Amino acid sequence: MPTLKDFALYPIDWNLTPEHAVTMYLEWGNNDWQAEYPPVRSKEDVSHYFVVDSWQDPPVIRLVRRNSEAAEDLITVPLPPELLPDWREANGNLRGVSAPTPAIKAWLKKELGQ
Repeated sequence: MPTLKDFALYPIDWNLTPEHAVTMYLEWGNNDWQAEYPPVRSKEDVSHYFVVDSWQDPPVIRLVRRNSEAAEDLITVPLPPELLPDWREANGNLRGVSAPTPAIKAWLKKELGQ
């Protein structure tokens, strides 16, 4: 079973949010070449980013690989219980997919050895 350390060398975009990913990969023509995330040009344009999935309780963290054809979850890990209050403070009880909080990003970087 893979662990987060197995993905330590992946080029993770720590600033890419689920909303930016939708704009880049699904909303063709919705962003310009001067934007922080310019439009993708081909299926070879790939992004790796983390999301917190709160459709279930407790939430889980997913590492997503996305290109213009698909989004694939590379690994899913439980949100550590000690980080749940931080996540709830930022997101309440909303269900959905959101960007990790700064505390969650710090934990992920530590787990990845970065």
